[in-house]
Amino acid sequence: MHTILGAGGPVANILTKELINHNETIRLVSRKPVNTNNNDKVTWQKADLLNYDEVLSAAKGSTVIYLVAGLVYDKDIWRAQWPVIMQNVINVTKATGARLIFFDNVYMYGLVNSSMTEDTPYKPSSVKGEIRAGIAEMLMNEVKAGNINATIARAPDFYGAPVNSFIDMMVLSNYAKKQNAQWIGNPDCKHNFIYVPDAGKAMFLLGQDPNSGNQIWHLPTPPAITGKQFLDIAAGVYKVEPKYTRVNKVMLWLFGLFKKVVMGTVEMYYQYDHDYIFDSSKFEKAFNFKPTSYEDAITEISKTLHKG
Repeated sequence: MHTILGAGGPVANILTKELINHNETIRLVSRKPVNTNNNDKVTWQKADLLNYDEVLSAAKGSTVIYLVAGLVYDKDIWRAQWPVIMQNVINVTKATGARLIFFDNVYMYGLVNSSMTEDTPYKPSSVKGEIRAGIAEMLMNEVKAGNINATIARAPDFYGAPVNSFIDMMVLSNYAKKQNAQWIGNPDCKHNFIYVPDAGKAMFLLGQDPNSGNQIWHLPTPPAITGKQFLDIAAGVYKVEPKYTRVNKVMLWLFGLFKKVVMGTVEMYYQYDHDYIFDSSKFEKAFNFKPTSYEDAITEISKTLHKG
């Protein structure tokens, strides 16, 4: 059985579809109900990841556990909850003997002046980065001790999602409505973005390959391009002029006074006014996976999520 902790999010939904398409038995786990589409091989169970007994009950019988949970974008909530969640999931992994695959971000690397690879050291530049470094070390220390079989699957900023993606909300949705885009940070800096379906499919592939365990993988992402290049591609797909407003750190801070989630992005601003180059060549070579190009992904999004 494949158990998805934190079901219902964009990556979890793609992963679920891939598992269904390959006739796997699936347990969806979340606090709020998730639609199983009346599929006999898919069940949903309520559990709070902060409650060990509930997580253990939900994960019993698992061969692979995927941790794809997303918490409210608030460093105080992250500080209080992420270590508890990770310890609970580690203990459940030990109890069930399942393989664990943790969907992670790149905050623990901090500001990197070269390409981010699986071997990049942790030098966080933010509180949220310190928290992510801490839980990643918790997990890999258990792996090094031989206590569990676990994988960390890292992804850069994603797009192609109905929620929690500034590219979708501030660029693609705006161009679809023939409005100017908004761009956080310096549009002359390079940045990678992963297409959500690629992330979900990559998680599925890791779950299917036992030899992928006990290591870190960067999920398949096309090469970094400048913000202006991304805006040009998006505008071309939507057949609009690549007009945009630049959102700087002060503007983010002012917006954050009225919306705490936005305030959570202020300490991450360094990612948008420096080059942010994510290297996924290890995964691409190992799984013969070609990431979806920005143009192809945005073209698909323009027909579905943000119709032009």
